[in-house]
Amino acid sequence: MAHELPALPYEKTALEPYIDAQTMEIHHDRHHKAYVDNLNKAIAGNVALESKSLEVILKDLSFVPDAIRGPVRNNGGGHWNHSFFWKLMGPNCDSAPVGRLAGDIQAAFGSFGEFQAKFEAAGLGRFGSGWVWLVVNGGRLEIVSTANQDNPIMGKAVAGCEGAPVLGCDVWEHAYYLKYQNKRADYLKAWWNVVNWPAAAAHYELAKA
Repeated sequence: MAHELPALPYEKTALEPYIDAQTMEIHHDRHHKAYVDNLNKAIAGNVALESKSLEVILKDLSFVPDAIRGPVRNNGGGHWNHSFFWKLMGPNCDSAPVGRLAGDIQAAFGSFGEFQAKFEAAGLGRFGSGWVWLVVNGGRLEIVSTANQDNPIMGKAVAGCEGAPVLGCDVWEHAYYLKYQNKRADYLKAWWNVVNWPAAAAHYELAKA
């Protein structure tokens, strides 16, 4: 079956004033849609790939034919990353996690504030386009970043890191430039106001199970 653009789980205005409606429209309706369309175009006619879930494909790109591996990696990664990203945000969100995730973040990074600072630093340190992630790797929480539309489920040999994503933030310029221009640091700080911590906690519980 063809991959489909998922609907946003909230209105495009819902994340204002932190993320504006025009950015959401361009980001979801144009950028994410282009990844979906280009992924479907790349795998069209390849019965084996058309029958696999996107996650299965991305976890082992070595099975993707050389001629289309680049497009599948880039567009499949873009589709997976954004589908994950939209659900990790929402309106009227709590300012911090609770429960086991909160305690394990404190244990891993010293405090929630230190975690935020290290996460923001990783996002700022990603040269050019990419993502910053909180992952579970070997049972432990780690902060990692990836270039372009790579993600940790692709594995260290491909993405330079590995793990089960708990949280991910898009630091491509199209995610923030209309509102924040070149001030990625301001965008990263504002982003905490829309993080859906219950969704992150659910990812964490799955990763720890």
